[in-house]
Amino acid sequence: MLLAFTLLFVGFVILIKGADFLVNGSASVAKKFNISNLAIGLTVVAFGTSTPELLVNIMSAFKGYNDAAFGNIIGSNIFNLLFILGISGLIYPLVVHRNTISFEVPLSLAAVVVLFVLVNDVWIWDSSENVLSRIDAFILLVFFAVFMYYITRTMKNEPDDKEEESIRIYGTGLSVLFILLGLVMLVGGGSLVVDNAVEIAQHYGLSERLIGLTILAAGTSLPELATSAVAAYRRNTDIAIGNVIGSNIFNIFFILGITGAIHPTPFNIAMNFDMYVLAAATVSLIIFMFTINQRKLDRWEALLMLIGYIVYTIVLIIS
Repeated sequence: MLLAFTLLFVGFVILIKGADFLVNGSASVAKKFNISNLAIGLTVVAFGTSTPELLVNIMSAFKGYNDAAFGNIIGSNIFNLLFILGISGLIYPLVVHRNTISFEVPLSLAAVVVLFVLVNDVWIWDSSENVLSRIDAFILLVFFAVFMYYITRTMKNEPDDKEEESIRIYGTGLSVLFILLGLVMLVGGGSLVVDNAVEIAQHYGLSERLIGLTILAAGTSLPELATSAVAAYRRNTDIAIGNVIGSNIFNIFFILGITGAIHPTPFNIAMNFDMYVLAAATVSLIIFMFTINQRKLDRWEALLMLIGYIVYTIVLIIS
């Protein structure tokens, strides 16, 4: 079993480094075509930090680990909101852009509601089973297209890049090598993570749901944790919170959309509880944005979110 834990850790390292290679190579190619840093950040980097979740989900669905697939996304979003924003807000209070409060946070809440309606077929649609079908996946991808359209429109109204952090430009051959190497590492790392996480769960009598909501969710969210924590330390609070909210929208609309389109995935109704937690966490963030210091996540509010994640994890383990 020590080997399984070791391979799980190695898989996470390969996943994260693979995402790093993919982002660096893709950003270099994009920069050569004179695409702005802002556009690269909202597309290439956003996609890159979420590729671990994407690869883990696709492999989980193909191998029949359905609870792990849903648990990875729902758990990642809970981890993003409660743990990552909790840590980031403790490092430095997060001032939130008006657009984030008026559109992006409500959209992330809408994403949870849409997913809930789509996968609870037995209860809502009087169907024979709960499943994320290809039609459901198409609906999620349409929402993602709307979100990307909004991002593109918003991007046009943003001022020119300040070039605070320049993107390194590599030669064409090296850029392509980075992209290919990143993709190979993502596939290999994703396979290691999924197989060994399930092996550990089976060995200790743990459910796929628990593994997906905790180990897989936290492991695949490490890129977001690093990005937001560093951004908060540097007082780039828009990046710190925008990274989390954008990732949550991306995870549900795009990753689950792609997962369901490739392989229809049965849904375990027990995960409704976890979606309730995710919705409550999102609503809490909205409330915090309108209390005392408006459009600002204070340290005491960040601490409450972090405590909320600890309590949620304890409840998961006990149940």
